[in-house]
Amino acid sequence: MKKRILVAGGGGFIGGHLARSLADQGNIVRVVDKKPLTEWYQVHDDCDNLVLDLNDKANCYTAVNGYNEVFNLAADMGGMGFIENNKAECMLSVLINTHLLMASRDLGVTRFFYASSACVYNGEKQTDPNNPGLKEADAYPALAEDGYGWEKLFSERMCRHFMEDYGLTTRVARFHNVYGPYGTYDGGREKAPAAMARKVIDGELFGKDEIIIWGDGEQTRSFMYVDECVEGIQKIMYSDIIEPINLGSDEMVSINQLVDIVEDIAGYKLKRTYDLDAPKGVRGRNSDNTLIKEYLGWAPSYPLVEGMKKTYDWIKIQMQEKASK
Repeated sequence: MKKRILVAGGGGFIGGHLARSLADQGNIVRVVDKKPLTEWYQVHDDCDNLVLDLNDKANCYTAVNGYNEVFNLAADMGGMGFIENNKAECMLSVLINTHLLMASRDLGVTRFFYASSACVYNGEKQTDPNNPGLKEADAYPALAEDGYGWEKLFSERMCRHFMEDYGLTTRVARFHNVYGPYGTYDGGREKAPAAMARKVIDGELFGKDEIIIWGDGEQTRSFMYVDECVEGIQKIMYSDIIEPINLGSDEMVSINQLVDIVEDIAGYKLKRTYDLDAPKGVRGRNSDNTLIKEYLGWAPSYPLVEGMKKTYDWIKIQMQEKASK
């Protein structure tokens, strides 16, 4: 029997990939985003595509009506440059999840997925670039990323209490730095993998010899390829995992190592200049995948080098097309 599934935030990067996967499985999929269709990263003609601002309560009821599962990936967010400078805007996303939960409760939704973030984790556990991996319990005592991280942590709790008080089945995954094709690579909301690819390609195409790196480049992260993120979302949604769980790679690299990878892919080296005053986030962050392996016998494992090659190739095509116009 076909499921009727709503993907909120489906005009965004991860949401666009998720909607494609769900539709390919034969489901009836509604995709909602507040951006005009011309600004969606992917538009799928076999989905019901609606432009609605889900901060508005009435719009959430319109979006959910007639559908029995909800994947909520809608939020105002971006890379570190965006979330450090737009804390109030990030916090306002709490309206989206709250109103979607209320609509789901009232309209008979059977399952609800919420896309949380590793930004919920206590900042004091992320001061060492040799981070051993953040366990799910490390979100408490709470000291989340100011703005964006606190909104995510609050919305996790909201999901928990809607499950406890109203019987709505909710699932929560904490994403760790998702990257891949069909994503943001410029404009200020892009994350490190896409930003580094763009900067190296910019050097290739226009003969530039310098790359500016935020911080000293020794801060560490793990990066999850988008296809594995989409796979993990669905595994978690249809599992018995009732607590928030990590969804991320545990292949940790420094930003300098990430630049090395992109330069090797391009065959193009740049002089590195370090902007120590730029937004740089926590010192070290990695995903501890012990729990997801115990529950699912699975965890993201796609090699960063291979994912970055696909991401680099896609971004280069976009930049070449833009330069030719």
